[in-house]
Amino acid sequence: MQKTHQLSDWLPTTRREMKIRGWEDLDVIIFSGDAYVDHAAFGPAALGRILESYGLRVAIVPQPNVNDNLQDFEKLGTPNLFFAVTSGAMDSMVSNYTANKRRRDKDAYTPNGDKGFRPDYATSVYSTILKEKFPDVPVVIGGIEASLRRVTHYDFWSDSLKPNILVDSKADLLVYGMGEQPLRELVSLLKKGVPFESIKTIKQTAFLLDSNDSLPKNKHWEDKEISSHEACLRDKKTFAANFKTIEQESNKIHGRRILQRVGEQMLVINPVFPTMTEKEIDASYDLPFTRLPHPKYDKRGPIPAYEMIKFSINTHRGCFGGCSFCTISAHQGKFIASRSQESVLKEVQAVSEMPDFKGYLSDVGGPSANMYQMKGKVQSICDSCVAPSCISPVICHNLDTSHKPMTELYQAIDKNPKIKKSFIGSGIRYDMLVPEFNKNADPKELDDYTEEVLTKHVSGRLKVAPEHTSDPVLKLMRKPSFSYFHEFKKTFDKINLRKKLNLQLIPYFISNHPESQLEDMANLAAETKDMGFQLEQVQGFTPTPMTVATVIYYSGYHPYTLKKSYVPKSKKEKDEQHRFFFWYKKENRNWIRNTLQKVGRNDLIERLIPIDSKRSDNASRKGKGKGNNKGGYTSILKNKRKPSRS
Repeated sequence: MQKTHQLSDWLPTTRREMKIRGWEDLDVIIFSGDAYVDHAAFGPAALGRILESYGLRVAIVPQPNVNDNLQDFEKLGTPNLFFAVTSGAMDSMVSNYTANKRRRDKDAYTPNGDKGFRPDYATSVYSTILKEKFPDVPVVIGGIEASLRRVTHYDFWSDSLKPNILVDSKADLLVYGMGEQPLRELVSLLKKGVPFESIKTIKQTAFLLDSNDSLPKNKHWEDKEISSHEACLRDKKTFAANFKTIEQESNKIHGRRILQRVGEQMLVINPVFPTMTEKEIDASYDLPFTRLPHPKYDKRGPIPAYEMIKFSINTHRGCFGGCSFCTISAHQGKFIASRSQESVLKEVQAVSEMPDFKGYLSDVGGPSANMYQMKGKVQSICDSCVAPSCISPVICHNLDTSHKPMTELYQAIDKNPKIKKSFIGSGIRYDMLVPEFNKNADPKELDDYTEEVLTKHVSGRLKVAPEHTSDPVLKLMRKPSFSYFHEFKKTFDKINLRKKLNLQLIPYFISNHPESQLEDMANLAAETKDMGFQLEQVQGFTPTPMTVATVIYYSGYHPYTLKKSYVPKSKKEKDEQHRFFFWYKKENRNWIRNTLQKVGRNDLIERLIPIDSKRSDNASRKGKGKGNNKGGYTSILKNKRKPSRS
């Protein structure tokens, strides 16, 4: 039965909405760079509902105006407990700018995709304004922007090394990673009357101590001091060396407390919480979300990010891939927190009752779709592990990689009479479906899962991410050899032909990644051409805080070996690498020939331009040489990639 919503079903955004609920004051006021969508996939809404579940009166100020008299920051008054600040679901600089540092034309988290509603470095801007207007009220920052900027970090957009975000934001406390557990403890202590300024030992939080303050004591924690911010400014290798400690401690079950001096202060980063239990994560998704944008946007147009996920289901969090360019594990952790099948099916039922639902779930998955219910077989082995990835360079012998729970979940979802089809729109780790790579798994389970996905859950295209073809680049990326992609494509083609599915395989690639040379990109072009792919939508590497690849991009050193790594940095290098993706364009032929002749790779010229230009032009006019793959399934990449993906 379809539910009719009232304005009070959303968290209040104005004084009028507070009065509808009979509220005169608030406990927490959230400031967000996103429009307010009351859905579990949107961090500010999830934060609000979590705090509400603890019995607090919570309001949201979405996309406050920072270009007027700043009345948005004062309109709801002073909260009893604290202000909460987030840039939204993305780092504001990734949201506002492309990899070429050009301002984006659209903001997916704003009605109608309108731009200009989110300031650069939004977390710091909002927090600074609040501290100026309400100097005695605590400000808590969180979300992906705060989480990934919690230590000294390289900022690509200003091309500078910045201190931890607490310095610029002037916030009192930083919550990193997923916020349920630290917020629960924070609220519990505040309700007991513990003063905010004395709360210093909550896991997954960070704060600054003045030089004359003593370090809070916790007998269960060990401390690890990393090189100061000033030392990092003086020496790039020192900055690189810090990251190994940061990444390893962030991905341990029992991490150490990290300390870093910055000026006359000490940054304190408390250890992470254990991975959320099934019961805990189910509780987060069972909160009373309307699953809808706030009615205030009804006349402004649809919110693109919401339209993308409105009929999708998130089954788990975390990613154990540990890809060098990806921020997922830095924010969500490498250990998988999975929902129960019952919780997922409950949400499926809720989606099926939405008024404009037509029977199609757009996505059932997570950061990597096929990691649901995967974890260590022996927990004590995981407890002592410091590896940043569970599947690179090989799959850990202790990792249970069974795909059976996912296959059963998909089948259970499809039994709902209101579901016509459930798609897997999230990226799938194809390497985990290759028996030669995933030696832990039962090959029949892998075959069953692959066939289930291809026959019932793909909307014409299957997205996978080999990222590159060069073994040295892939090793640095923490991705497997491209040879496994060849093996997966054989399986894909076999099922495609046998079932007469006419599906497209969509592989994603990155140019300009550290360690990628011009010849590597030429090889990539030749190898994918030989496989029948004609690549259109590809991505240049964008350095984002808290990744191995970004540390290498800035410093030139690999943080684990402290050896020099090649980094394509100049605009010329980047443009040339990216150009090889488009070998099939007429205007690139002479450039490819001249470039490869200079480096003595005539063999690649023959593979990329096998006939003279005149014959090639004639073939094009006759409709030949279109780049179809050998199996007859055109592989054109048209879907843009998410900013952070494993």
